[in-house]
Amino acid sequence: MNGAQHILKAFQNHHIDTVFGYPGGCIMPLYDALVDAEGVEHVLCRHEQGCALAADGYARASGRLGVCIATSGPGATNLITGVANAHRDSIPMLVVTGQVPSSLIGTDAFQETDVLGMALGIVKHSYLITDANELPSVMEEAMTLAQSGRPGPVWVDIPKDLLLAEVTRPAPAPNQAVAPEAMAISAALELLYDAQRPLLYSGGGVSLAGAESAFRRLAEASGLPGVVTLKGIGNHHKADPNHLGMLGMHGSRAANEAVEACDLLFVIGARLDDRATGNLAGFAPGARVIHLDADHAEFGKLRAADVALGGDLATLLDGFTEALQARPLATQAWTEQCRRQRTLKGLQTADNEEALAPISGPGFIRQLSRITPDDAIIACDVGQHQMWVAQHYQFDHPRHHLSSGGLGTMGFGMPAAIGAQFACPGQTVINVSGDGSFMMNAQELATIRRYNLPVKLIIMDNQCLGMVRQQQELFYGNRESQIDLNDNPDFVTMARAFDIPAMRIERSDQIRRGIETILALDGPMLLHVAIAREENVWPIVKPGASNRDMLDASQQRQHPTTSKEITA
Repeated sequence: MNGAQHILKAFQNHHIDTVFGYPGGCIMPLYDALVDAEGVEHVLCRHEQGCALAADGYARASGRLGVCIATSGPGATNLITGVANAHRDSIPMLVVTGQVPSSLIGTDAFQETDVLGMALGIVKHSYLITDANELPSVMEEAMTLAQSGRPGPVWVDIPKDLLLAEVTRPAPAPNQAVAPEAMAISAALELLYDAQRPLLYSGGGVSLAGAESAFRRLAEASGLPGVVTLKGIGNHHKADPNHLGMLGMHGSRAANEAVEACDLLFVIGARLDDRATGNLAGFAPGARVIHLDADHAEFGKLRAADVALGGDLATLLDGFTEALQARPLATQAWTEQCRRQRTLKGLQTADNEEALAPISGPGFIRQLSRITPDDAIIACDVGQHQMWVAQHYQFDHPRHHLSSGGLGTMGFGMPAAIGAQFACPGQTVINVSGDGSFMMNAQELATIRRYNLPVKLIIMDNQCLGMVRQQQELFYGNRESQIDLNDNPDFVTMARAFDIPAMRIERSDQIRRGIETILALDGPMLLHVAIAREENVWPIVKPGASNRDMLDASQQRQHPTTSKEITA
């Protein structure tokens, strides 16, 4: 086999049956080999960024390795944002790019770029192949590395001549997974039993480790209240009475106040991101910390842990559950207090909109949550709609909520939904977007139409960059700058140009009919939802402030007195 054929054989050996890519000159040998390949479906996206984000969504929804392919030069550079997005959210991804022939590397040849240099800070590892016989071991190592420990993207860059060269060295046997060594938890249990107000704080690491069931067993055995990060949404069963919701900049008051009041923070698969913690000096000020994570590099990075346990989260969590079942915690009064706070200060769940009133963002998302199937996958873009989904949609599994957390990538949603639909063909997949984010990767409407994917597209249109406008209003003296999008195209006409049915709604009494209509259609459909330009996401924490200083609608007109008060 030549190098290109070997790559496809490696995909087959690892049961990789779906890849996302875009052809070009230096990756052409791989596309030639695809003509004869069996068992590998190639999905042609309409921009390389769409390829990377679709591979990301595929991995998030399925828990499997996402794969994207592009050519050298602009093909590789267009992948960068999607790869960075996967890196920040620890998504397992294999990136394969063609490179100019070996003899031309370093000569500024046509479409040559230094991929390894560009990608250095956004991958777990990267390779430039210099001998075709390196491919067997490199492909094996790359696919294992991308999925092991803390997952992430691994980039393999291959000169065109080596894709055509014969591979004479056989592929190594796949690495066997090694069972993680059980970690001692006695010190952590001692802290738990000593605490009067312990709180579970879980993040995206729970689903990345496949530890969703183990986490729920711990939550039930401990009886403790819990808060989640944006990527941890869905860790708790949606009917869990001890779930206080998301914490942080747009979290619930119940969640943020529980963090401030707790005396022990039990951190599970979370990295203490600034959007979750606010100003670290005011975050859980009186709490000791137990930190469980697959990545030892997270320990002590932002907050020192009294006990840090690294390893397989499911194994660790089951160890705690077993101990707590044998000797339950005596924290019932604290749990009941948090439940009362959830009732008083949790996010609104009931609708009170008049039938003919304009559609509110939260009201629409609450109805969407009630109408869609329990296993529906929601892929969000970035902005106000993203926070409304996080606040008001009731998720029952973390893999049902696809959201760009660490990088905050506008344009993530539609390609991610495409990837999720290929990963989970039998499930309802919905992209909830804003009018700004939708235009970032609107070309992927062609991908949806080509493959007749039954992805449902919802655009919450306020004719502006809503989150930027909101922060300009609150923290920049209401000085609006470059946020007006009232010249966007007619989204219904735009969708129909791609032969995708579409409809528009603008009143509260139209919400149910609109949602039920798009869900009833077998193929793709777009729902254009008009919402008010001035609607804000509440509550909100000013960037750089402590979570205790949350603002709500009654404080809408508080502005900083000097630009120095604003922390980006």
